[in-house]
Formats: sequence, structure tokens, C-alpha cells
Amino acid sequence: MGFYVRVEPDVKIYVEDLNPKGKKAILFLHGWPGSHKLFEYQFNALPQLGYRCIGIDTRGFGDSDKPYSGYGYDRLSDDLRSVIEALKLNEATLLGHSTGGSIAVRYMSRHNEYGISKLVLCAAAVPSLIIRQNFPYGLPNDAVNSIIEETYRDRPKMLREFSNMFFYKLTTEALSDWFFQLGLEAAGWATASIAKTWLGEEELFSDMGKISVPTLILHGIHDKVCLFPLAEAQNKGIKNSRLVAFQESGHGLFYDEHDKFNKELMQFIEE
Repeated sequence: MGFYVRVEPDVKIYVEDLNPKGKKAILFLHGWPGSHKLFEYQFNALPQLGYRCIGIDTRGFGDSDKPYSGYGYDRLSDDLRSVIEALKLNEATLLGHSTGGSIAVRYMSRHNEYGISKLVLCAAAVPSLIIRQNFPYGLPNDAVNSIIEETYRDRPKMLREFSNMFFYKLTTEALSDWFFQLGLEAAGWATASIAKTWLGEEELFSDMGKISVPTLILHGIHDKVCLFPLAEAQNKGIKNSRLVAFQESGHGLFYDEHDKFNKELMQFIEE
């Protein structure tokens, strides 16, 4: 059930809508540098159990259009608003992974939680991926600068190295290749542009305080990308939130412990 939603006159966003007649909708926002296909092990299981699963490819990634600009969180959250309006969603659960979590938090703040009744943040780059003044819990600037430089110099090499730190559990060579190919589907300029947002003024400290819906925070304790203290900061900054630590997961917790991930997600939706 794949289709496109026009979010600007010259930009279309790809949407995959599985089990559209399901009574409870989950809207999935992928992280950098993948696509909605990262949630394969949710899409395999949850529609069979009656859930409507909607995957979006962020502009510049997957099957969406790849304009040269528009990669700030405001614009990306506006893209999401267009999709929610087009699908006429109401009382949906919004799930964001990594930078998808950043977009989700900005959406909830900027668009007053329109159409969303519950929020799930998993390995989210919130409130800041990097270390900032009065926030010592992120990555050093140099680590992100290195990613950006490698994106421009040798993007396949950068993607291969990133895939090696994405999962905690040992993956097969075939799965590693699959993840690598998802990253190659993105535009190089989009890959770099999103990484640049981590260094700029895109921080989400004040946005967190505007979230009022029940929020579930899922985070792997071995995450090398979005370090676990980010999850603790989210739990502290978002009222009505609950943190579940994944003891055997890294950044890719939706695969590392996909059975636990799916169980926690469904339990939260049914509460």
C-alpha cells in the first residue's frame, strides 16, 4: 500500500500503509541514514495482530523525493503534518527512532500534538546528540564532524563503519549488507544535511516540556550513537513518560531485541 503525499509543490514523501483498516495506527519515523524499511521486524508482526503500521521515508531518504534543502526539524515536522492530514489520522501513536525521535518531538511541540495520542521515543537523538553547555551526555563535536567529512569523501565507507556500531548483537554479514544498502538509498546531500543538524541549533530541551501525551522511552544501554543518558534526560524532561532500558541492545534495539521491543510497544498502546 505504498503511495506519495505532496508536502511542497515540488516535494513528495513516500508512505507505506500496512493494514489500513486496523483500528490502532502507529506512525513510524526512521532514523538516519535509513528508511521506513528499518522497521521490517515490526511490520512483519504487528499488522497480523490488528495494528495499522504506517512507515514514512523522510525527505532525502528511501523512496521519498530528495530536494537539496529542507532538512531542518521544523520543515521535517511540517512534512509529517502533511502526511497526518492526508491520512486523516486521529489518536495515532507516533514512534520516532534516533533522528526520527527528534522530528517527532519537534512535531509534538510545533504542531500541538495534532492527531497524536501517544508518543514512543526509541534510541532518540533528544534533547541533543552532541555535548552542549550544561549537557555533557552526548557525543563530542569531532565525532559528528568526522561523519560529515566522510560522507563527502567516501559515503559508502562511512555507512559501512556506521553499520558496524549500529547493532549490539552480532549480526550476519547478510543483514549488515542489507542495512548498508538502505543507507545508500539516501542522497549524499541529505545524509550530510541531517548530520549537520546535530551540530547546529537544533536542540529539543524546550520542546520536551510541551509534550503532554503519555510517552514511552525505549533505549539500549549499549547504544554508541545516542548514549543512554539521553534517555534519562528525556524521562526527566517529558512529563508522563516512562523509560524502559534494553539490556541487550545498542542503537538498533528494534532488531537487537525485536520481540521485547514489539511487546513493550503493544503493551503501551493497549494501556
